[in-house]
Amino acid sequence: MPDDLGRRDYSPYHFFSAEAWSQFRADTPLTLTGDEVRRLRSLNDPIDLDEVRRIYLSLSRLLSTHVEASQILYEQRKRFLTISDETKTPFVIGIAGSVAVGKSTTARILAELLSRWPSSPKVDLVTTDGFLYPNAVLMRENIMNRKGFPESYDIGALLRFLSAIKAGQPNVQAPSYSHLVYDVLPDQFQVVDRPDILIFEGINVLQSRDLPEDGKIVPMVSDFFDFSIYIDADENLIHSWYVDRFMRLRQTAFKDPESFFKRYAQVSEEEALGIAEGLWQNTNLKNLRRNILPTRPRADLILQKGTDHLVQTVALRKL
Repeated sequence: MPDDLGRRDYSPYHFFSAEAWSQFRADTPLTLTGDEVRRLRSLNDPIDLDEVRRIYLSLSRLLSTHVEASQILYEQRKRFLTISDETKTPFVIGIAGSVAVGKSTTARILAELLSRWPSSPKVDLVTTDGFLYPNAVLMRENIMNRKGFPESYDIGALLRFLSAIKAGQPNVQAPSYSHLVYDVLPDQFQVVDRPDILIFEGINVLQSRDLPEDGKIVPMVSDFFDFSIYIDADENLIHSWYVDRFMRLRQTAFKDPESFFKRYAQVSEEEALGIAEGLWQNTNLKNLRRNILPTRPRADLILQKGTDHLVQTVALRKL
């Protein structure tokens, strides 16, 4: 785990090796099959059942204690306020980290594990991609090359969505996004209807913002989270994973005639490699350094990955 999280004597985190962390699973059952894990993992992500046992069963057990504690506090507060008709709001888990680091795989694995708890909670998963401004807007504002940066998101729509979720409103709509056409899909939505747990995944979900001079309330996305996770790895590793994924996509998704990136499947391998390096250096690396990595210390839990794309170290914020 990086030294910039502070000396361990004074750090706000407990640090565990993957092996030590795996012992916290206790008797948590493995409810996924190998085929299901292969279906849930993203391209170029080697997660398997062993990694689920090592990392995700303990994480599932930890999250169950937080959800249970939240439910107990909710009941105690109802009695304190003598409220009888208040609706319990979803427990919201935020997942942040760079592109190509494995956020989507983590989110999907957790969603499946949590939904299979004995209590059978209703679990929904939403990504921030749908809250990006449409490409037409990004091009009009001349920020298409900063897609994924904080300014490329419709923060107002994002905050309205989370506000509605935390207010316990039914049938809240989240805009849909297509990675094939690389754009928000007009008039297509994911409906989120009062889940017990909502997993909200995106590169900048832990982003802070400037405070208003007049003291008015300006919420941050993370204000709506009950627990937050940051997926971390060395910058050079993420660079390698990003380029490898880009080159593999040339042989798969980019060949689709509907793909926004179909032109990259038609160039030489050398030219494609240069394009991938340019996208990394000019967009994704800048976003990582300026906007994503600085949010890491705001997470409740940090999963640090190694060269094999598997978690090596876990940092859990102290209470």
